[in-house]
Amino acid sequence: MMNYNFFGWEFNLNPVAFSINGWGVYWYGIIITLGFVLAVIYGIKRAPKFGVNPDRLIDCILVTAPLSILGARLYYVVFGDISFSQFFNIHQGGLAIYGATITAIVVGALMCKLRKVSILSALDLTALGFLLAQGIGRWGNFVNQEAYGSVTGSSWFGISGDKIIQEMDTDQMVHPCFLYESIWCILGFVVLHLISKKRKFVGEIGALYLIWYGLGRFFIEYLRTDSLFGGNIKVSMLLSALLVVVGAVLLVIGLKKSGSIGGEKKYVEVFESVEEAIEVENSDKSEDEISEIKEKNGEENGDNN
Repeated sequence: MMNYNFFGWEFNLNPVAFSINGWGVYWYGIIITLGFVLAVIYGIKRAPKFGVNPDRLIDCILVTAPLSILGARLYYVVFGDISFSQFFNIHQGGLAIYGATITAIVVGALMCKLRKVSILSALDLTALGFLLAQGIGRWGNFVNQEAYGSVTGSSWFGISGDKIIQEMDTDQMVHPCFLYESIWCILGFVVLHLISKKRKFVGEIGALYLIWYGLGRFFIEYLRTDSLFGGNIKVSMLLSALLVVVGAVLLVIGLKKSGSIGGEKKYVEVFESVEEAIEVENSDKSEDEISEIKEKNGEENGDNN
């Protein structure tokens, strides 16, 4: 059992939810899994509106998800105080969201190419899933008493507990950075979900995700005292700043190409179905050719069911 003081509310909690044959199942893993499952459900439900085949999306997820866990662990091992010999001791903790996100984008893009899914449409969709999963998953850090910041100077505002007191050598309240990021991600999910209903170009939500998450993480990381370092630099702060710049460049390019700024609008705001996506992507073909493509797509969906 561990002691917690969360905004003046004191209680005890065991990080281990239950055990199976002596193997502990941690709340951290349960919370992370919950966030992932809800993100997948959301993605599958909204996939047709992004012109993405749900069955092909599932294929991409089944390959990308486990590799993203390894990517999260690799990022932590590279920039954390841990040896490569401990790489597979994931049950002892040590995963980095940025590692998972980078791996998911790279592997996901490759899988999209293999399964013939629009990479940019899939990025728009998964960006929303990322925010939802990250917003929920950060509460796993609460249970583990990690992802915290400097002393708040308040007698009640913040978080404290056995592990934090030991690591910080103080019983004062510290910034609950995990909470700040959770709120920022959930808010971002709501905002981008609404924007996604009127996309100005394919890839817009992905670009906005880079800006939104990168901006919030940059300032939150500034407060953290348990960050991963590369030399004397907080790796996540540097990467966050890079994401904001990349996202801003992609957003401007996309808006210009779509005609939303400096020209006539060219792209459909959002696909209402896979059939509509096919019509838009093959607008230069005859009606008979489009019908054949739709028919073929329907047969492939039938094979996957």
